[in-house]
Amino acid sequence: MSSREHNNVVVGVDGSDTSSSALREAAKIAAQRELRLDILHALDFAPYGFGGPYIDAGGVYEWIEEAGKEVLAEAEKFAREVAPTVTIHSEIAIGSPTQWLLESSAKARLAVVGPSSSGKAATAVLGNTAVGVASHGKCPVIVVRERDGVVPTDGPVVVGVDGSALSAQAVGAAYEEASFRGAELVAVHVWSDLGTAAFEDPRAAALAPQSFEEEEHAVLSESLAGWCEKYPEVVVRREIYLDNPRGRLLEWSARAQLVVVGSRGRGGFRGMLLGSTSNTLIANAQCPVMVVRPEDS
Repeated sequence: MSSREHNNVVVGVDGSDTSSSALREAAKIAAQRELRLDILHALDFAPYGFGGPYIDAGGVYEWIEEAGKEVLAEAEKFAREVAPTVTIHSEIAIGSPTQWLLESSAKARLAVVGPSSSGKAATAVLGNTAVGVASHGKCPVIVVRERDGVVPTDGPVVVGVDGSALSAQAVGAAYEEASFRGAELVAVHVWSDLGTAAFEDPRAAALAPQSFEEEEHAVLSESLAGWCEKYPEVVVRREIYLDNPRGRLLEWSARAQLVVVGSRGRGGFRGMLLGSTSNTLIANAQCPVMVVRPEDS
């Protein structure tokens, strides 16, 4: 089942500042799009040796469970302050946060996580689950990153394009996001994964096909075909670069409100593994990053 057939946004919380930022964004998205907000808090007992005698005898389980309930209650209160009309479903799960977020993503329109965190409950920490969820989630995943201490709300939506099937899904998601946000869409197409210095030598630059610009504009135009008709209200800006996709998208993240990329594989930019690009953005972008995975994965 496609994620578009679901009517909910799932977000993981652990009581940390970064998870609060993710919760705020998830609540805003759910309210704006009239979706249910599912708040998940995972109790991971692995650091305590789950099932060990000191847990059963020392009441550690009860302490962690109560701390988890408090985190979840605070999260629900916070979400209602952000989006008073949104329908909220909350749940405590036992096990790895990544595991439960991945499972929940199979039944969600969108998943939202923070980049890293250190929560109040000792074993209820999201940690750096962003890479795991973005890499294996069954729906698009937004990793909420801030710029100067806040999540940016202005600037364009930026999407990486290469003409692949996965890139086409990212383009569709980016158009939808730009439409909802009333933002310009910047379609970034990068021809080579080589670093900037690779083309400083005129002899290396001469190796690029003479028809480079014409061919790459054709790839970009084909990738955007059809979407303009579906979202006529979205203003599109096209940007083509010779090299360094990770650097180009990081540069755009400094002025964008969202960057959209594919998750992995030889898609998004020809001849490169997108996992490295998405992971770089998750770790270093200056705005939220949406990672789109194959619908049949």
